[in-house]
Amino acid sequence: MRTALFLFSALAAIALAPAAFAQDDLEGSKDYPGITRMPGYYIKECKETAFDSVSFNIKQGSEVKEQAVEGKRYDIRYDLKEGTTMPSPLQIHRNYQNAAKAAGGQVLFFGEDESTLHLVKAGNEIWVKVENSNAPSGMSITLTIIEKQAMQQDVTITADAMAAGLSDSGGVAIYGIYFDTGKSDLKPESDAAIEEIVKLLNQHPALKVYIVGHTDMVGDAASNVKLSQARAQAVVNSLATRSGIAGRLIPYGAGPYAPVATNKTEEGRARNRREELVEIATQ
Repeated sequence: MRTALFLFSALAAIALAPAAFAQDDLEGSKDYPGITRMPGYYIKECKETAFDSVSFNIKQGSEVKEQAVEGKRYDIRYDLKEGTTMPSPLQIHRNYQNAAKAAGGQVLFFGEDESTLHLVKAGNEIWVKVENSNAPSGMSITLTIIEKQAMQQDVTITADAMAAGLSDSGGVAIYGIYFDTGKSDLKPESDAAIEEIVKLLNQHPALKVYIVGHTDMVGDAASNVKLSQARAQAVVNSLATRSGIAGRLIPYGAGPYAPVATNKTEEGRARNRREELVEIATQ
């Protein structure tokens, strides 16, 4: 997914030319696109991670909860230059909060030394954790940014692994089959997993399986059951087209009724959204 670009309002307190800091920034580092820095600060540490999960504090009513968000991660630490007036923690957080609001975003949490900001730009979700802490040079500022996205599945379960799973337990979960939210059209990224299932069926001509669709618990149960049935049917259709095998495949939509993880976290919901092969055993 391309880097999401968004423009924070050019507030006077944080609108300084990047060139002024260039000689002090960590070599090869840069500000996150669209987020300027507080006056007198330089980049001490900077790191990009292709895919990671970060827990953000969010306030819901009177409660503070953690929200895990997955995607591309940016970590940027700013330290104060010598001889520069140190801002207060409140000044730091108000600057970032006001800038986020000016860009159409929200402040989801504000504690003593931490803010959670959320923006949606060009259809992309941007989550920002702003933290301040004491450092030898003065107050440091750390931004932890997640561009929310699904992980690209690079590892696909093989036909041999599927066969072993069916032999051991009678069923095997397939996580390499993808659909857009609320839809039942197979995405192209599913090809590798589908081809391995075709290979499995060709290697075991007597094998008959249910293709069982599973969803998380977001939305009502009846709609999820219907969606899971449509997705299972889409997998059966694809397998039948590629292998010429239809009579050995039966679609079944289990909806949210057979979770393998909690539905209270994004990680758990991601594990629950899956297709599963269940062997139709005969004596």
